Amino acid sequence: MIITANGVRLFFEKQGQGRPVILLHGNSENHGIFRRLARELADDYTVYALDTRGHGKSQRVKELHYADMAADVAAFIHALRLEDEKSLLYGFSDGGIVGLLVAGAWPGLLGGLAVSGASLNPQSTTDGMLRLMRWTYRLTRSAKFKLMLEEPDITAADLAKITVPTLVLAGQNDMIKEEHTRRIAAGIAGSKLQILPGESHTSYVINSPKLAPLLRPFFAELPYKAD
Repeated sequence: MIITANGVRLFFEKQGQGRPVILLHGNSENHGIFRRLARELADDYTVYALDTRGHGKSQRVKELHYADMAADVAAFIHALRLEDEKSLLYGFSDGGIVGLLVAGAWPGLLGGLAVSGASLNPQSTTDGMLRLMRWTYRLTRSAKFKLMLEEPDITAADLAKITVPTLVLAGQNDMIKEEHTRRIAAGIAGSKLQILPGESHTSYVINSPKLAPLLRPFFAELPYKAD
């Protein structure tokens, strides 16, 4: 399905019934990385798996900025009249960054937030991966890699604005430095942190059977009053 939100055409797939859960993929990916997760959550939730701007089947744009993506998600929630449903949001990597920005800038819009492999700034990325990203950008001049090299810039003050219940996940062998993942969790009052032994940035996420069991217990404990 296509919906216009924040002036941009966004593609999404919807399935299931119950409390809304919004899924946001990472850089250079699309909603397809969540096919298994969406199917496994659909018995209890209405799952909205989005393609963010410039990705998948959503509208192409000349430049990419995380703040614009966050505004897209907020507008998406309003366009579908989900603001009273206290939607849950799970974001992976870039999607996690967007989730943090949404929760901080639109307090009260979400009922719960889970992020994995999110970063505070480009220096959150391990040195080797950062060198690879710079090399790839020099070759491709891709707006997607430019985004990761220049943004985000999430401060302690930004994290302190997040009041929604939050779960922070990362792999033990993540491309995001563990100290930065711990800084995210420490900066959000009452958040839960799980560093997953033996996992990489993507190993437990992309159409993995490991992801739903991590999210379900967290989602299930969040208060929700359906209409």
